[in-house]
Amino acid sequence: MTKNKHLGSSFDDLLKEEGTLEAAELAAIKMVIADQVAKAMKKKKLSQTEMAKRLGTSRAAFMRLLNPQNFSVTLLTLYRAAAVLGKDLEIKFH
Repeated sequence: MTKNKHLGSSFDDLLKEEGTLEAAELAAIKMVIADQVAKAMKKKKLSQTEMAKRLGTSRAAFMRLLNPQNFSVTLLTLYRAAAVLGKDLEIKFH
């Protein structure tokens, strides 16, 4: 089997070369977290204001959790959000 000479590096390799792989991975993780929180809120019929109240924080502070571009979310915030939503928080290293 011959190697296709038109195939180049992987997308990850390109991002590594550009120095943006870490940022892209963080953005993807945060997007998933924000989506999961939003879906769980919708299922429980919780507004952003009510969610913030239950977390003991402001609505603006809670919105940082839902903002995929904001990576400054603490483990405590994630833990509390999971508890409010009746979920377990699981963080793993692979």
